[in-house]
Amino acid sequence: MADADDVRRLALALPDVREIESEGFDFRVGGHGFVWSYPERNPGKRRVIRTDVAVLYVGDEAEKQALLLGEPDLFFTTAGYDGWPLVMLRLPEVDVGRLAELIGDAWRMRSAADR
Repeated sequence: MADADDVRRLALALPDVREIESEGFDFRVGGHGFVWSYPERNPGKRRVIRTDVAVLYVGDEAEKQALLLGEPDLFFTTAGYDGWPLVMLRLPEVDVGRLAELIGDAWRMRSAADR
C-alpha cells in the first residue's frame, strides 16, 4: 500500500525533479509533469485534489490502454483524460516497489523529451 508520502519520496529521489506548489503533489522534470495528484471534477461541485490517486504520464495511448485493460484494479481514466497519455493510479492498491517502477518510467519518458 502506497501513499502521497511515497510518491513524494520516490519522485524527489530522481535527478532534476522539481515539486510545484499545489494542494497535493505535483512533480516536473524539464518543465514537464510526470506525476501529480488527481484533480477530481464532478459536475456542479468544486474540484477536489485527491492525494490517494496519482496521475501518471505513460507516453502513449497503447501503454495507457495496456495498463487500463491489464490492471483495472490499479488504473483508471475519465473522459477528461481522453486523448492524453495519462492514467490515474489508486495509491492504496499499489505496493511501493511497483510505484517506484511506474514513477521511474514516467520520469524517464518526460526527461527524454528534453534530450
